[in-house]
Amino acid sequence: MSAEPIGNRFVLQVRNLSKAFPGVQALQGVGLDVAKGSVHALVGENGAGKSTLVKTLAGLYRPDAGEILLHGRPVQFKSPHAALQRGIAMIHQELMPFPDLTVAENIFMGQEPASRFPGWIDQKRLYREAGSLLDRLGAALPPTRRLRELSVAEMQTVEIAKAMAHNAEVIIMDEPTSAISEREVAALFQIIADLKRQGVAVIYISHKLDEVFHIADAVTVLRDGRHIATHKVGDLDETTLIALMVGRELSAAFSKSGAARGEVALAVSGLTQAGKFHDVHLEVRRGEILGLAGLMGAGRTELVSALYGLAPAEAGEICVHGRHARIGSPKDALANGIALVSEDRQAYGLVPSMSVKHNLTLSNLRRCCRGWFIDPRAENQVADERIRALAIKTPNRNQTVTYLSGGNQQKVVIAKALLTEPQVLLLDEPTRGIDIGAKAEVYALISRLAHAGKAILLVSSELPEILALSDRLLVMCQGKITAELDPRRTTQAEVLKYAMPT
Repeated sequence: MSAEPIGNRFVLQVRNLSKAFPGVQALQGVGLDVAKGSVHALVGENGAGKSTLVKTLAGLYRPDAGEILLHGRPVQFKSPHAALQRGIAMIHQELMPFPDLTVAENIFMGQEPASRFPGWIDQKRLYREAGSLLDRLGAALPPTRRLRELSVAEMQTVEIAKAMAHNAEVIIMDEPTSAISEREVAALFQIIADLKRQGVAVIYISHKLDEVFHIADAVTVLRDGRHIATHKVGDLDETTLIALMVGRELSAAFSKSGAARGEVALAVSGLTQAGKFHDVHLEVRRGEILGLAGLMGAGRTELVSALYGLAPAEAGEICVHGRHARIGSPKDALANGIALVSEDRQAYGLVPSMSVKHNLTLSNLRRCCRGWFIDPRAENQVADERIRALAIKTPNRNQTVTYLSGGNQQKVVIAKALLTEPQVLLLDEPTRGIDIGAKAEVYALISRLAHAGKAILLVSSELPEILALSDRLLVMCQGKITAELDPRRTTQAEVLKYAMPT
């Protein structure tokens, strides 16, 4: 880590910060120094720990170990409000405005100026002070406008003004340009430059490296929850920065399927969903693992959701084994032999309050029925078969699924999908939130499924994983396929190059 402030004195420092979630060590001994009146970029692959770090700084999470220093003094934040009161504000990627309130009312929410009459707000002062804050930011926004009438960029300006109203000394911006136009990006950069001149420190998270080199003074790289390096931006070039971000070696636990590939099982042509993905073409053959790489927001999850009918595409064609398939719902997908393992097992893959058995059989109760009724003996048999086949570690089939480890929960989700006997398997981040041992078991399972003739579309944010497991690799960026690569002849840096927005 750099030993000297880049610019002025350090306003915020982090020492040996660690944070774990069940099955995941999100941060391990991370350090960070942020100078007053500077822009400090925070970069790394998906899952590197960036969001966990800034949410800890903003009071959303409590650290397990380490300390946060503000002006050299240790601080602890029990809530976002506590962090805001001490001058640390966060502007989230997903904005959370009060759409039916005015710009001024949003800016001063929770600290409205009181009139001389108890219980009343001084409206004139409210709008006057809001106007003054907006003038400081160079924003031509009427304080009386409703939030629902504003663009995303204008809403971001209101959030920045809200932070200034709390006298924020540190403003955290999480992917602030992900949903705004180039003209609005230029306006945001001007506001950030003005904040620097006023002595405000900005922690800036972005996957767009051109932005980092354009506005940042310093950059910190995280990888696998650890601090890798901090440098002055002027001391780096893009190639060096990418190497720092993706400098991991492939694990020996990773292995390609080596399965023989058969006929085309899934063909997609011109698939489009406005604002999500556009004109996607791809083919997956039996016995093939087709990798789909890209950054958060690239459209990968939206694409597999469309293929499964969760959010059907608006245009384009899906063919399964050469036959046109109209997929408007998950029921249609299952009927066409397509199954999905979702990226969020808690929200979409499991019913946490139900047993392992009931979670496993829920996707295909017909196999457990005799006539109109469920046959308990048949259901027990099906559940036991799946538990043995996937080596699910559970005390018994009636154990509540929420008490299993993350890896075993993920095996339940996969087993549930396989019970529908699909020919095409959509795997969206199948190893998210599980430890390395469980990952190795899931990798072996994916390889076995390919050898059994399943056509697999694999989405993963972990570049070593997707390069090691895939037979072919597609890269998505801003809703479009930007490259088709041979995983055996490409590098993590090349994949990231095609995944980066231009």
